[in-house]
Amino acid sequence: MYKSLIRPILFKYDPEKVHHFTFSALKKMFKIPGISGIIKQRWKLKDPRLEREVFGLTFKNPVGLAAGFDKDAKLYKELSSLGFGFIEVGTVTPKAQPGNEKKRLFRLKEDSAIINRMGFNNQGVEQMVERLKKNTNVLIGGNIGKNKVTPNESAADDYIYSFDALFDYVDYFVVNVSSPNTPNLRELQDKEPLKRLLNILQNKNELKAKPKPILLKIAPDLTEEQLLDIIEIVKETHIAGVIATNTTISREGLKSADKNEMGGLSGKPLTKRSTEVIRFLSEKSGKAFPIIGVGGIHSAEDALEKLEAGASLVQLYTGFIYEGPALIKQINQAILNSSKN
Repeated sequence: MYKSLIRPILFKYDPEKVHHFTFSALKKMFKIPGISGIIKQRWKLKDPRLEREVFGLTFKNPVGLAAGFDKDAKLYKELSSLGFGFIEVGTVTPKAQPGNEKKRLFRLKEDSAIINRMGFNNQGVEQMVERLKKNTNVLIGGNIGKNKVTPNESAADDYIYSFDALFDYVDYFVVNVSSPNTPNLRELQDKEPLKRLLNILQNKNELKAKPKPILLKIAPDLTEEQLLDIIEIVKETHIAGVIATNTTISREGLKSADKNEMGGLSGKPLTKRSTEVIRFLSEKSGKAFPIIGVGGIHSAEDALEKLEAGASLVQLYTGFIYEGPALIKQINQAILNSSKN
C-alpha cells in the first residue's frame, strides 16, 4: 500500500514539506484511540531471537532508525511502534539553529537516493531533553554535533554541553563529525583532532557512575589509511564502537537531474561502499568493537549483507522513506529465517 499508493502521492511534493506533513499526520493519527495497538500488531515483529546485546545494551531487534529523521525527538514513540528496535535522534546542537537555506533536500528518484544539505537544523538540546523526559521504553541514541558558528578549536565545548544535557535521557551517544553540510566539520575526522575530542568526552563519561556507550559516526569517503586510523583511535580512546556510514560526497554513477546538488548523498548508491567500510573495519580490527551498519539498506538482503560483513546492528533512513515501514519487518523476518539455516 505504501509503495503503490502513499509514496507516489507524497513524492509529488517538496520533500522537506512532506517530512513535516508526515510528522504532523502521524502525531494526530496516534492520538486516535486504538490506533497505536493496531499499528504495533501490523508492523512489530516480536521474537526473543531478535534480541541483541551490544555495548552493554539490550536491543529488542537489530533494526534501528538512523539520525536525521527525528532530529528533535518529536516522534520517537510513534516511530518505535512501526517496529524499530531503537531510535537515534539528532543530530542536535547546544543551541537551536535554522540550518542551511532552503531548498536543501532533494529526491533522486531514478537512483533511489536523497541529497541533503540540511546543516544540523534543530531546536537545540534543551528542547530535545524536555521531549525525552517523557520516554518510558524506547531505546534512544543521542547524535550530537557542533553549532555552525562554533569554531573547530572550540568544538569540544559543544559536544560536552550536549553530552551533559542528554546524559540521563539517552542510552548511547553518537559523535557526528562526518556530516558534509557544516563547514569544516569533517576536519575533526583527522586523527589528532578526533582523538582529542573523543578522549575529552570519554574522560568525562568515565567520571559518571554508569558511563554510557559513545560511538563515532564516520564518512564513507575515508581512505583505507584513514580507516586504519579510526581503528587505532577507537582502541586508544576506548569508545564503544562505530557507525558506518554517514552520507557521501561522491556522485559516481548517478542518473537523476538533481545529482549535482551540494550536500550528502544517501540511499542505494551508498549500499556497496557502506558495506565495504563495515567489512574493512571488522576484518582489520579483528572484530574488536561493535559496528552499526547504515547506508543504502533498501531490502532485507541489503541488511543481511551488512550483518554478514561485520555489523552488529543496522539502521535505516533513505530506505525507510523509499520502501516504507514494511522494510523493518522484512529485515527482522529475514534475520529470523537466516538463523534457522
